[in-house]
Amino acid sequence: MERRDIILVVDDSPETLSLLTDALEASGATVLVAVEGANALALVERITPDVILLDAVMPGMDGFETCRRLKRNKAVAHVPVIFMTGLSETEQIVKGLEAGGVDYVTKPISPDELIARIRVHLANARQTHSARAALDAAGRFLLSATREGRVLWSTPQATALLSAITASSPGDSLMLPEAVRLWLAARRTDGAGGEPAALDLPMPGVVRRLRLSYVGQIGPEELLLRIVEDEGVPPEQVLRAKLNLTVREAEVLMWLARGKANRDIGEILGLSPRTVNKHLEQIYAKIGVENRAAATALAVTALAPR
Repeated sequence: MERRDIILVVDDSPETLSLLTDALEASGATVLVAVEGANALALVERITPDVILLDAVMPGMDGFETCRRLKRNKAVAHVPVIFMTGLSETEQIVKGLEAGGVDYVTKPISPDELIARIRVHLANARQTHSARAALDAAGRFLLSATREGRVLWSTPQATALLSAITASSPGDSLMLPEAVRLWLAARRTDGAGGEPAALDLPMPGVVRRLRLSYVGQIGPEELLLRIVEDEGVPPEQVLRAKLNLTVREAEVLMWLARGKANRDIGEILGLSPRTVNKHLEQIYAKIGVENRAAATALAVTALAPR
């Protein structure tokens, strides 16, 4: 059986609800109804609609605030919101789009026009969802954010790294640190603002750091970023400092810890196998071990994050 699209209509007008319910159900959709913003917020906790039609002017919580709260909910943040309004002033239209809406229709509503708009936004939303699902499956470390630093979306891999640098309460949108927000705000739309293309963020208590790279702009207020975990200090420098080795000894031990044979280490570093052996003898004596296995174990321990 073909799945029916689920459309949530939020409006306090019985006439509008009746008109839209009849037209949308006739087009093959399943219609959910909420008569105020609070009802809509409670309803989406149980059911995720495919599209939300939202009256801009309602008593109590208006449509703009309702939309902002909906967009803070990760489960429905991707759902397109179409505003319905009798207000045609540019200021009100802009306010709706800034709140997170993707489109608007003015009252009195033409059902045929509305259904056509719904189909366009459904197709766009599904293409975006498919692309994000592919990125998730591919293990990409990507996220999108506003210039103010609010994270709009991130792959599971990026989310895991973001947890080290963001501090948000459950249910709230993730906010990037102030250093990132300043970096994003300073970038011009064309990317030619003179700001560096990447930003390094130290991780408290460890040698590693996170590197945030600007990929491009994918919407009027949406920037695509890449986040990766980067070693703040090269591993050979860590080994040299922690084990009191020379630069060359630290390089040999690093490649030993990575499972390389003596001949491979010699080729990588431009040394003869005999010279590699001599370095290993000196390393064993300095770090107090007797064989390769013990030296490898000690090196791995020295390089492990604290």
